Amino acid sequence: MKQVVIYTASNCPYCHLAKELLRTKGAAYEEIDVTGNAPLRSEMAAKAGRSTVPQIWIGETHVGGCDDLHALERSGKLDGLLAA
Repeated sequence: MKQVVIYTASNCPYCHLAKELLRTKGAAYEEIDVTGNAPLRSEMAAKAGRSTVPQIWIGETHVGGCDDLHALERSGKLDGLLAA
């Protein structure tokens, strides 16, 4: 599987939903918690072009947020994106 990176915040329900979907897919992920860390949040926003969490990358592909990840699953494209 490709490397998955997810920027999260501890009190974010969408972050928990996104991580749960990744777990059901058997995808290991690197979690970067930006809670209370303005420099990390700024880094994430600069990379993603968005300041909301979660922000998810699969390999080099910026997926977006929780809704985007679930949309990939509904369309049947998530498994292919996760595959190495």
